[in-house]
Amino acid sequence: MSTTSRRATLMRSFAVLSIVAVVATGCDGSGVLPGAGDDKTAETTAAAAVQATVHTNIKPGATNVPVDKILRVAAVDGTLKTVTVRSAAGPLKGKVDPASGRWIASDRLEPGVRYRVHATAANAEGTEASSDTVFTTRALSLAQQTYPSVSPLDGEKVGIGMPVVVTFDLPVTDKAAFEAKMKVTSTPVQAGSWRWVGDKEAHWRPRAYWKAGSRVKVNIDINSVSAGGGVYGQEDRDIAFTVGDAHVYKVNAKTHQMKVVSNGKLLRTIPITTGKAGFITRSGTKVIMEKFATRRMNSETVGIPAGSSEAYDLDDVKWAMRLTNSGEFIHAAPWSVGSQGRDNVSHGCTGMSTANAAWLYNMTRRGDVVEYVGTNRPMESWNGYGDWNINWADYAAGSALS
Repeated sequence: MSTTSRRATLMRSFAVLSIVAVVATGCDGSGVLPGAGDDKTAETTAAAAVQATVHTNIKPGATNVPVDKILRVAAVDGTLKTVTVRSAAGPLKGKVDPASGRWIASDRLEPGVRYRVHATAANAEGTEASSDTVFTTRALSLAQQTYPSVSPLDGEKVGIGMPVVVTFDLPVTDKAAFEAKMKVTSTPVQAGSWRWVGDKEAHWRPRAYWKAGSRVKVNIDINSVSAGGGVYGQEDRDIAFTVGDAHVYKVNAKTHQMKVVSNGKLLRTIPITTGKAGFITRSGTKVIMEKFATRRMNSETVGIPAGSSEAYDLDDVKWAMRLTNSGEFIHAAPWSVGSQGRDNVSHGCTGMSTANAAWLYNMTRRGDVVEYVGTNRPMESWNGYGDWNINWADYAAGSALS
């Protein structure tokens, strides 16, 4: 090929390449290659494809987990779909918190139990992933668990003075933690407060006597709550009780009479005898604690020794109703009928005729109120259900949360 021909061929090739370059770089006048903007789309797609994962606040395989730990489950790069927690103690319930999106257990853990958490989560594209976590809680002996006994009993109908009494078999040193989990609700609503009586007993009463016909629920939600000192609540308790008619028995030790009032109406005035000198009956508000159709009464149980001139041992005292831990009762006292309505001759109990005692016994419920006046010996707040002998401000101050 001649030099001229080669030069012509090169020129034509250069022209073609120039046209291609113009088309490739200048079709929209921007100087950006077609498709270059797809990088952002690629990044979005990659982000959407990130796999969702599930995390728990208890490390997988953990042992010796404290029973008061509240289990939480969360999704990372996604949304929780399902959470199931199983154990030999039964399923652990919970729900998703709308604010955080985390699943939070509704109950605390049981001691010495292996838990399995199965959870699923989905990413933005709806792709689901699952997770299984296993952990074991700390075992607790009975010496590390305190059990709550509750009075009244579930389903019981009581009088208007009945306090709620919770007794623990081991001391509670973190009273605030326990009290925060102890609730009393009523219909109709009535204000009230807890008051601690030592480390093993808490009482709740309304500000005024219960309203007749009230329906009351007690929720002692202390299972696995720390009581302090390495002790935890052993079990939750839920009870419901009702309040009967408003019975108030008004005793005057000076006039030797008891007025029996029901729902504001005087039903009967009963001649009675109360404690003689040296055994004065306490004045104040008392509450019927127990009822016995027949009760043995022995003076040694109230500090009067056998052989004393004041000693007694009666096998079959009828229609006895306890008022105090220290031994005051209302009961039939046929041996003192001649003094009833006239003089005080008992060792502190309130005696009446057998007929009157039977009538009163049959209408009385645990929790009915007996208001005493006429003596200079006051009723103690700790002596039985003496809660009503404390003014409201002082009573409420006995709450661990006050």
